[in-house]
Amino acid sequence: MGNGPLVPILGFLTCVAFIYLSLGDLWSRFKGERVLGFVSRNGTQFVLDGKPLYVNGWNSYWFMDHAVNDHSRHRVGAMLEAGSKMGLTVCRTWAFNDGGYNALQISPGRFDERVFKALDHVIAEAKTHGVRLLLSLVNNLQAYGGKTQYVNWAWQEGVGLSSSNDSFFFDPSIRRYFKNYLTVLLTRKNSITGIEYRNDPTIFAWELINEPRCLTDITGDTLQDWINEMTAFIKSIDKKHLLTVGLEGFYGPKSPKRLTVNPERWASELGSDFVRNSESPDIDFASVHIYPDHWFHDQGFEDKVKFVVKWMLSHIEDGDKELKKPVLFTEFGLSNLNKDYEPSQRDRFYRTIFDVVYKSAKRKRSGAGTLVWQFLIQDMEGFNDDFGIVPWDKESIQRLMTEQSCRLARVTGRHLQDNKWREICSHRP
Repeated sequence: MGNGPLVPILGFLTCVAFIYLSLGDLWSRFKGERVLGFVSRNGTQFVLDGKPLYVNGWNSYWFMDHAVNDHSRHRVGAMLEAGSKMGLTVCRTWAFNDGGYNALQISPGRFDERVFKALDHVIAEAKTHGVRLLLSLVNNLQAYGGKTQYVNWAWQEGVGLSSSNDSFFFDPSIRRYFKNYLTVLLTRKNSITGIEYRNDPTIFAWELINEPRCLTDITGDTLQDWINEMTAFIKSIDKKHLLTVGLEGFYGPKSPKRLTVNPERWASELGSDFVRNSESPDIDFASVHIYPDHWFHDQGFEDKVKFVVKWMLSHIEDGDKELKKPVLFTEFGLSNLNKDYEPSQRDRFYRTIFDVVYKSAKRKRSGAGTLVWQFLIQDMEGFNDDFGIVPWDKESIQRLMTEQSCRLARVTGRHLQDNKWREICSHRP
């Protein structure tokens, strides 16, 4: 009886202690994470926290695949940490794997939760390191399933209109497959952060499809109809994120630039058109790739460098005058398989591209940034190609990347905003 009043007091104190410890643990888990805002667009510029944002980043398409398994998951965090230390702000990676090994989408409408949790991990890790993600939604190529897998699914189920890969763009059944995938992905609640993907500012933007081509309709009408339909569908679910097509940047058969800027005639016969596709009302910014090694068969290095400058300035002009939208160069690289290849050429190739974007930024033009293809870490030869780089093994590349980050930060004054930028840029010219 004498201890009666003490019992509720002890109970209350125990409850308070439990809440304190629980919140303390939660705080300790997330205190290292930076608060990220959504990136938006104002005319030809990306905007973040009321200031223009110019992107310096990279591609690591392999993130989700490596996050599935315990033995390789650490590579995601290691790469994001390395990118962050170079001041890189955006990483482009695949948010798809259709059919096959470690598939996210096993079959139409069937998803592997284990792989979805891997994508959750990628997004959570990016947030921790202050890096945003450009997430690509499907592949025009066969790697990781791509449009070929969708066509095969429809064919196997007896509902496909055609066995042509391009039926991905016009078959009603396949369009339903893809819309279902989009709905599931955009409304996915991250198992780590508790945030739905469509509400997560860690995601910089969505990319509709990697390098779309529709060779069966070189007029471009089929691809354009698909772009208009799918972008409107995405925006009906997610109005917070930016959206791009994922183009290589070729000019179509009705564009006067097909003769003066395209690498060769074939580039205007792929069913895509940079200006027309990027003009789609739900597209927020244009995307362009830079691969003179793949596009020309007999050019020397000096001619490739000249082409790159002309290619970039043409698309920046389009962004300024035709599209009134930012232009992001989402893939670029120089192959180490060229007969005349020397490592110093890659440094100069990168510097040329960075200079074009830097000059565009200083003049407040539409050149909004670059993403190098591709960065990896050690012991990943199975995922490498003739463009891949382990950045900390190449001091000159690491220095170039960091210098570009700081040059672009200085254009907007971001290098004065926080300790991270001051630390990264304090010793850079």
